[in-house]
Amino acid sequence: MEVPRGSLDGILFRMLGLVCALYPIFIFRSTAAQTAQLSVDASPQNTQMIPENMFGIFFEEINHAGAGGLWAELVNNRGFEAGGLNTPSNIDPWLIIGDESNIIVATDRSSCFPINPIALQMEVLCQSSGNNVCPPGGVGIYNPGFWGMNIEETKVYKFSMYIRSSDPVDLTVSLASSDGLQNLAAHTIIADSEDFQEWTKVEFDLQSSESNSNSRLQLTTSKSGIVWFDQVSLMPSDTYMGHGYRKDLASMLANLKPKFLKFPGGNYVMGNYLLNAFRWSETVGPWEERPGHFNDVWGYWTDDGLGLFEFLQLAEDIGASPVWVVNDGASRNEQIPSATIAAFVKDVVDGIEFARGDPGTSWGSVRAAMGHPEPFQLNYISMGNQECSMHYYKENYRKFYSAIKASYPDIKIISSCDRSTISPIDPADLYDVHVYTSSGDMFSKSRMFDSTPRGGPKAIVSEYAVTGNDAGRGTLVAALAEAAFLIGLERNSDVVEMASCAPLFVNDNDRRWSPDAIVFNSWQHYGCPNYWMLHFFKDSSGAALHPSTIQVSNYNQLVASSITWQNSKDGNTYLKIKVLNFGDKAVDIGISITGLENDIQTFGSIKTVLTSGSLRDENSFQQPDKVVPVESPITNAREQMSLVLDPYSLTSVDLLLDPSTKMRSFLDSNLHSSM
Repeated sequence: MEVPRGSLDGILFRMLGLVCALYPIFIFRSTAAQTAQLSVDASPQNTQMIPENMFGIFFEEINHAGAGGLWAELVNNRGFEAGGLNTPSNIDPWLIIGDESNIIVATDRSSCFPINPIALQMEVLCQSSGNNVCPPGGVGIYNPGFWGMNIEETKVYKFSMYIRSSDPVDLTVSLASSDGLQNLAAHTIIADSEDFQEWTKVEFDLQSSESNSNSRLQLTTSKSGIVWFDQVSLMPSDTYMGHGYRKDLASMLANLKPKFLKFPGGNYVMGNYLLNAFRWSETVGPWEERPGHFNDVWGYWTDDGLGLFEFLQLAEDIGASPVWVVNDGASRNEQIPSATIAAFVKDVVDGIEFARGDPGTSWGSVRAAMGHPEPFQLNYISMGNQECSMHYYKENYRKFYSAIKASYPDIKIISSCDRSTISPIDPADLYDVHVYTSSGDMFSKSRMFDSTPRGGPKAIVSEYAVTGNDAGRGTLVAALAEAAFLIGLERNSDVVEMASCAPLFVNDNDRRWSPDAIVFNSWQHYGCPNYWMLHFFKDSSGAALHPSTIQVSNYNQLVASSITWQNSKDGNTYLKIKVLNFGDKAVDIGISITGLENDIQTFGSIKTVLTSGSLRDENSFQQPDKVVPVESPITNAREQMSLVLDPYSLTSVDLLLDPSTKMRSFLDSNLHSSM
């Protein structure tokens, strides 16, 4: 087909522009290939078992990760407590529908809950007829949630609130668009003047007829009078495992197959001041009886719907061991002296009783009343958050350690001090390590534990992340550098027992920290490249680690590890080889596997690659899959094989092994012996 001359010129011009735009990518891809040789010793006698709880996740209430995120409560400031105890107070983000000529709202201390006494009084001055007629639709209050409520067509939402009034009530509870013009669902409460003389809980379901990702909850009326509201809640009926977690976000956690969940944070546990520290006993029991607190480190209010019970329940739901970071009497600006630390020690021991005590115990009965009579499997306590340099930490730590071990000798206690300070005087089962650095330095830290003396307490690297300019909002290069670090932890899993990245979540409307593993708003979510990188390690916990060595000339940008793991769903056994290429050259790598007691099957092996066109590529709501792993079948799977590693890439091969040979029984025996 002939192309007109003008059109051809335009096409050539656009092609030239495209070539110029892609020039860095072409250079990135066309650098001369490098050769290397990877040797894997898969013989059983040289195998080392990776700890059962090696890779997990760390949750901190930062970036509205829980309030307005993982916790599915749609109402922001549900109890009107966020403005403080002095009334009248700020009720943000609640706003009025109408104006001062027809409605007045103010907080007072009239709630039926002594521990959170604030309630909202709404005085309606207009009425449906007469001299002062209410505007169409009435007047009232509305709550936009956390940057808009995501309301979906046909979905059911559970509404509840406490109400009091000496006047007749004709109140409409509705879900509407952000401007109030689109009605999604409504329910009308009609009552006589004597019905709500005392505080009364009202509950019902709202089913939406339409979808709107930027909705609000409205309480409106055209009847004059005074009404009080408290503890207004709207929850989706469809939450993860029915336990109140936002289903899409909790599923992303479960898909990582984390072996532990460390919670509820680092600085969040401490607070800038102890007044605002996370106090576990105020986060349990009925939600409406929890006072909530100001997260003064990260600058927002939390109603504490996501409390100690919910963290323990979440760990159980996703199959992870809970790791509770306790407040040890220190904030970022204060510390309790050792002479008066006893009450804080007792508080932690009581918290463990809440988690593990029989239903007949004082705190175990509170847990049982919340619907979980069986004890939670809490086996790890982390003492504080990198507080070793604080004046009273070591002396206070000893008191916590002795009291916990006296009642629960099996619990593993994690120290904030480094390995060099641990001794019979200052004992610890594990010591906490945090690593925040640039991508180049993170890559070099793949050998961080190579020289660590064997024996003694192991490390939990509970927080690691690439930070700085090359981290962006979650770049490919940051994910690859972190992968190198994790491969190093795998190889040193005889001195490192656990590892988790930080932070885990960010609400895109409140970025207090970047990068993060999972980004979300009220209705969308995506995983950053480092989230997808973690999928390469989700089968490593409890796997068999095999020695591997790389031979390469004049190119120190390769890191590798090899494991044998079993798929719990189908029982298949795989030899997984991971190779990270942190350089700008494609690498033709030969792989030699020796010592296998299993044949590699002809079919069923998979290659998975994480890479992209640019080091700084990121995922986004517009392109959530820009940097994600890509799988392809392996057609030349054998003990001697070769692969081409893309520049700046993470590649894994899962080689399906013949189940009739001995590795399965070896894995089974080691797994049972480690339990």
